[in-house]
Amino acid sequence: MESALDRIDRMVIRLFALVGESVSGATLALLSGDREAAKDLADRDEVVDAVYHDIEQLTLQQLTVAGITAPSDLRFLVTVMRMLPDLERNGDLAEHIARRAARGLGGELSARSRGLIQRMGEVAIHMWRATADAYAERLPLSTSAVDTLDDEMDDLHVSLTMEVVAGAMPLPVAVELAMVARFYERFGDHAVNLAKRVAMLAPPTDPVI
Repeated sequence: MESALDRIDRMVIRLFALVGESVSGATLALLSGDREAAKDLADRDEVVDAVYHDIEQLTLQQLTVAGITAPSDLRFLVTVMRMLPDLERNGDLAEHIARRAARGLGGELSARSRGLIQRMGEVAIHMWRATADAYAERLPLSTSAVDTLDDEMDDLHVSLTMEVVAGAMPLPVAVELAMVARFYERFGDHAVNLAKRVAMLAPPTDPVI
């Protein structure tokens, strides 16, 4: 029979997958102009929220009712509780991008801004997959590598902001695009936080003698 901790672990992996699929799909919908796909992705945030609340409830139950005392189990439960806000928030950010895609923002972007958004989406997914895989496999995760990707995300955010203020697009489009740029930048920040949490779950490595 599946234990409560195994169930929590399985649901966290599912939450990683849902959020990753959402940000990847939202980027594609924004750039392709697929409004129907964007609407479906925006609605998926309700599923993300439901899984988030299920994990939170079960984790709190294990911490406060079950009397778990093993240090490794306690570390796992506390780490999950600390991860949940970043997971949930990145689901919200993917939803925000999808909702703007559903309103047809992608069709009004300049060529340069489209290229920058495409790269921001690629960087976001690269960060997310590295963190999600490290969590699922309990692998050591190089947080410095994730930090480097986040630095690229920050640079892309600056470049996209400069494109916004250049005045090549109508003001309403520029305002919406500035928000999208901020969503990707914040996604990177939350991914960095998660990477630091996930790194704590990897088993210690033997020191080199």
